[in-house]
Amino acid sequence: MFDFTTLAAYLAAAAVLVLIPGPGTAWIIAQSAAGGTSRGVQAAFGLETATLIHALAAGLGLSALLATSALAFEAIKYAGAAYLIWLGIKAWRSPSPAPAATDDASQAAATSARHVYLRSVMTGVLNPKVALFFLAFLPQFVHPERGMVWLQFLVLGALLSLIGLSHSVLLSVAFGHFGRRIGRRFSGGGRWKERLTGSVFIALGLRLAVQQRS
Repeated sequence: MFDFTTLAAYLAAAAVLVLIPGPGTAWIIAQSAAGGTSRGVQAAFGLETATLIHALAAGLGLSALLATSALAFEAIKYAGAAYLIWLGIKAWRSPSPAPAATDDASQAAATSARHVYLRSVMTGVLNPKVALFFLAFLPQFVHPERGMVWLQFLVLGALLSLIGLSHSVLLSVAFGHFGRRIGRRFSGGGRWKERLTGSVFIALGLRLAVQQRS
């Protein structure tokens, strides 16, 4: 499907893109610092699931709609911004977590992990700039004459996801450890963690709201 030169060039470009700090990096750092390594990893899986969705959408031509329709771009952009800001306000207003029994704590942890994953998927999917990025970046490495264009897009997206996931896991480990150390030193650790997460949500939402299609 891909020759060695094309694949090597793509992997090198993808690695550079992943290492450049962006909203995804901020999201992983905030989740890891607030909820530990496992929460950061759940967020990473969510973001990379969104990456695969965008890659498939680009392969099927759906992302082209955002490139040609200002209305579609604005609708998705403001929906994503409103969602992030709503999450941020909700995190700021949430009470400090109280100690719970072991069974309750396990159930709460599972629910929290599921919520983090789904929120991360939504955050990635509702960013139209990511869709346009895939529409501009991936076609450079796709060979239509080899057929199954949608599959080529999906394979390239999967490779980018693997690289991004590896980077995000390393960030989760590093900042998850940092969050635990801060939490042990200060009382009300759960409160500051929620406020940190909420601040990142709001900042990302405002950033998305002012982005332009061009």
